[in-house]
Amino acid sequence: MINEYQIRVAPEVAAQEDRLKAYLADEQGFDARTIYGVRILKRSIDARQRQIYVNLKVRVYINEEPQDDAYQRTDYPNVEGKPQVIVVGAGPGGLFAALRLIELGLRPIVLERGKNVHDRKKDLAMITKTQKVDGESNYCFGEGGAGAYSDGKLYTRSKKRGNTDKILNVFCQHGASTAILADAHPHIGTDRLPQVIEAMRNTIINCGGEVHFQTKMSRLIISGERLGVSGERILGGGETKVVGVEAEVISHPSPLTTNISFFGPVILATGHSARDVYRYLAEAKVEIEAKGIAVGVRLEHPSQLIDQIQYHSKQGRGKYLPAAEYSMVTQVDDRGVYSFCMCPGGFVIPAATDKQQIVVNGMSPANRGTAWSNSGMVVEVRPEDLGNEESGDPLSVMRFQEELEKMCWQQGNMKQTAPAQRMADFVNGKLSYDLPKSSYAPGLISSPLHFWLPKMISHRLKEGFKTFGRHAHGFLTNEAVMIAVETRTSSPVRIIRDKETLQHVRVQGLFPCGEGAGYAGGIVSAGVDGERCAEAAAAYLNH
Repeated sequence: MINEYQIRVAPEVAAQEDRLKAYLADEQGFDARTIYGVRILKRSIDARQRQIYVNLKVRVYINEEPQDDAYQRTDYPNVEGKPQVIVVGAGPGGLFAALRLIELGLRPIVLERGKNVHDRKKDLAMITKTQKVDGESNYCFGEGGAGAYSDGKLYTRSKKRGNTDKILNVFCQHGASTAILADAHPHIGTDRLPQVIEAMRNTIINCGGEVHFQTKMSRLIISGERLGVSGERILGGGETKVVGVEAEVISHPSPLTTNISFFGPVILATGHSARDVYRYLAEAKVEIEAKGIAVGVRLEHPSQLIDQIQYHSKQGRGKYLPAAEYSMVTQVDDRGVYSFCMCPGGFVIPAATDKQQIVVNGMSPANRGTAWSNSGMVVEVRPEDLGNEESGDPLSVMRFQEELEKMCWQQGNMKQTAPAQRMADFVNGKLSYDLPKSSYAPGLISSPLHFWLPKMISHRLKEGFKTFGRHAHGFLTNEAVMIAVETRTSSPVRIIRDKETLQHVRVQGLFPCGEGAGYAGGIVSAGVDGERCAEAAAAYLNH
């Protein structure tokens, strides 16, 4: 017999299977020895009161062996020789588009400007070691996209756009823990996600698709009814299993690179930081528009302090609870001020994509076990806030991002050393004469963020912090440090597409996709949009 129950238990009961079985047996009135297994289907923590509870939905196997149904598998057929679709970008939008194309019997050709997920890791380490950023291989560019080495959080509110459960099940099929199917805020962890991404790439290749690393799109080819992309490839850059691709080498601009073209419908999933792509589209008169973003800082507390605040206990999380999360939002002068991408037990990382920039982001390993917890603390910025709405410049918000990141780099001594300020000092308009120990590996430098951040940002952050401090006693503290600057919360541009066909409004066969196109925000929603674009490309090909 298999039964499902909704229960509410203490953390120590939820964490220990024998105690959970005993609780179920007592609650439901049967012998604990008859319970052959318990599978947790949904799990969330209720920390609203001093007594913490864990809400569980469980499947109980009574006198019956547990079934091997922890996740739903997807069948991927061999697509060698099938019609091809070009996928530009190997982030979550591109990877899930490619896998869905295979499901639909089409052959994906994936072009990724950065390196594979393992080689990319070496370049990330060099940012701290040399204080320099590789413009093609960093925390935003490379296999897996911006999420691969900046957390792997899978929580999304975008339930209306597609099947989010399918995305999570595909991750499980490729090696992610099935806990992501149960947790209210699922998380793979930066230390585990790269292996999952590599497994997804291997599925694409083993099914007859192609993955080309260090192959950067430079332009779209629009010739009559023929669509494609032209790009520059670094020779020896890791093109993988090239089988019968319709491509032509155009020229050899240098001994190290070659230009190459691919033809077919194009799913454009380049991520929110591909500014060269946005500039190209603007110059080529491919319709795009400025889009609002959120800008602010990374706010880092000691994780024990956040545990104490959120769990209402001086002992913090204790033995059976995870590192505490928080979510905060308010309105200041008609703009949202809110926490973003909260990373309990994590690190702050350098996420710039080019020289003369400082950008910070956050991540957590799977165990969320570091001494710090951080979150983006950001302010809503709309195109009209920049005072140039009459110009209709589609790149106005992107330029604002760039100027702020360069200003931050100058404040950071023109290195990846990030300007920072204690939280209470910022609110009180005081320079921090010293800074707390931080997880940010390239180092911090004390800087008056209250003075040089744009007033529309600094004023709203100050008022937002005061509100958050009133709601969570101890949150507004000089134990917390603000690290500048967080600007890459979402794309500053939207590439215009038809709502029904998902094609660009003018370029038939071009499918703007995911976060970089302005239609997603995070790993799961980008994956969902990737699948939708794959389905639209199949419909375009009448396949």
